[in-house]
Amino acid sequence: MGRERAGRRRDILPGDSKTMTTDTASPILLVEDNPMDIDLTRRAFARRKLVNPLRVARDGEEALACIARWESGEPAPLVILLDLKLPKVNGLEVLRRIKQHPLYHAIPVVVLTTSAEDRDVQAAYQLGANSYIVKPVDFDKFLEVAGQIELYWCAVNRPLR
Repeated sequence: MGRERAGRRRDILPGDSKTMTTDTASPILLVEDNPMDIDLTRRAFARRKLVNPLRVARDGEEALACIARWESGEPAPLVILLDLKLPKVNGLEVLRRIKQHPLYHAIPVVVLTTSAEDRDVQAAYQLGANSYIVKPVDFDKFLEVAGQIELYWCAVNRPLR
């Protein structure tokens, strides 16, 4: 059931609203508790003219609740951007649960966090993170990172169908 829905997902395409709208593009899930970082991400993606809807889970519990919604028919995201330092359920536990799920383990998870600690990097990759990016504080640098995320995960990478 979930795999069939995953097979109908639309790839992310920057900017060409004539061929894709936010109604047909697969969502991106941002798991982030900091309102300033949520706003920064929204602004960065808007500036890059990303057409994919950005769904936000503001803590680990909300992120895990998304799984039940995907199982009920809500489109699964094309990629998950995951902070590690989350209230209620930490990001590493969210990562573990997503990567252990029989249907959604193949969704790419990009850890996007302020932690540059080796133990966090190692733990994230051991749990199945597809990428680990330390958030830049400066907006212009963050915009550059958002562009790189968009280019790779949205244009170059081919998702599992």
